[in-house]
Amino acid sequence: MTAPVPPPRTATGLLPARCLIRTEEGERLPALLWAAGPGWRMISSAVLGGGIGERAWVLNAQVAHGYRRRDPDRHLARLAAGFGVGGPGVGLMTAADVSRNGQAHDGGAEALATVGLTVRGWAAAADEGGVADEGGVAFAPPGTVNVVEALPVALTDAALVNAVATATEAKVQALLDAGYDCSGTPTDAVCVAARIPRPGDEVHPFAGPRSPWGARLARAVHRAVAAATPPPWDGRRSGGAGRPAEAAWPAV
Repeated sequence: MTAPVPPPRTATGLLPARCLIRTEEGERLPALLWAAGPGWRMISSAVLGGGIGERAWVLNAQVAHGYRRRDPDRHLARLAAGFGVGGPGVGLMTAADVSRNGQAHDGGAEALATVGLTVRGWAAAADEGGVADEGGVAFAPPGTVNVVEALPVALTDAALVNAVATATEAKVQALLDAGYDCSGTPTDAVCVAARIPRPGDEVHPFAGPRSPWGARLARAVHRAVAAATPPPWDGRRSGGAGRPAEAAWPAV
């Protein structure tokens, strides 16, 4: 069997995700799959493959409204296997329509976002109400903002954490610019992918919004989230800079 070869380190085309359709309990549900292959380190808050480590794929699966399974990690792993990927990966889920996604790139940084804002609010809310049951299992309500980002460079562990903070700040900025009065939803998730360094590669120690790669990441996330965010309606379109003309992935 031929050994897998890492993809070329190009400045664009890091996130060639596919939108795949499956049927569960009679409902057709899309999922976005990025088969990244070897050569990537990722940091994620996802229920499957969260933390920091080498990962070879990212799956963002839409689930039915009222999702109540208590094994979302196993569910995502089975979906990934059904789509033909295996080994360590990242699995996210949402009740939002993932076929209505936004993608953007900036100077080599790329971002892919799906946005559902039915259940939204501020992170520092007065109440501690959550979306988990008494056993601590987090459910996916109608919503969730999932953002996946890729950088063509290597980052230290600290810079990966910094990149998560930068991406989150850019997400909130995009929601505010779109006219929403919220920081997101209770189940938002993020995944940042960076290259595994090879001999002689520079390993970047910073990814804050004023570092070169952090700034590119922030702009890509902002545009991707803006492209995927539906306008708030209260009889009229309110606020925001509008939706950039970014291409969404077609269903196949």
